Amino acid sequence: MRYNMAFLSLLVLLLNQSLCAQVTAYSYDPNAIDKALAAQLDSLYKEDQQYRIALGKLKKEGAPQKSVDSLTALLKQADSSNLVFVEQLIAQHGWITPGQAGFMGTQAVFLVIQHADLEAQKKYYPLIKQAEKDGNILSSNVAILEDRIAVREGKPQPYGSQGYYDAEKKKTYVYPLKDLNNLDSLRKSMGLQPMKEYIKDWNPEDYTSYLPYATELLKKQVQ
Repeated sequence: MRYNMAFLSLLVLLLNQSLCAQVTAYSYDPNAIDKALAAQLDSLYKEDQQYRIALGKLKKEGAPQKSVDSLTALLKQADSSNLVFVEQLIAQHGWITPGQAGFMGTQAVFLVIQHADLEAQKKYYPLIKQAEKDGNILSSNVAILEDRIAVREGKPQPYGSQGYYDAEKKKTYVYPLKDLNNLDSLRKSMGLQPMKEYIKDWNPEDYTSYLPYATELLKKQVQ
């Protein structure tokens, strides 16, 4: 099989990243993927995102709670049916790699698990960690899942990806962090951008000042 120079460069990049257990890119032949599966997962990805984008917009616009609740119910129904589909897919094929379904296909499978309940997240976490070791999922995705699980268990999060947006105050409150002093180093180790790029008004001193409130918010997330 012939590879162009860009593909070979991507392969070398991935091999170098695997040595430091960080995956920020994939190496696969786009012509060899299962196009039917990729199309199916692309539709799943769009459904997952469209509800969340619409819901976020409603909240930021201060829409009536009835409208928010109605859309939230639709989102939960979609999440539930999508999880059933993904569980069946994994049971049949194992983790869906970029080589099987392309970048968006793998991303769609991850997002369904990321948006599932805690039980499902913990069930598939070992599989996802192995996929990272094999170069078949982005390290940044793994970091976000680890944060989500930690928050749902009422524990401080390592990478700071989870927070609460207060529409009234127009402010994002980050849930308690495991290690504030080394936050950006931890984020970098998993391919995440610096915190100031992730949250535009991020300030460590500000975080420290609202930490008691963030701790109370965290308690409400425990499942």
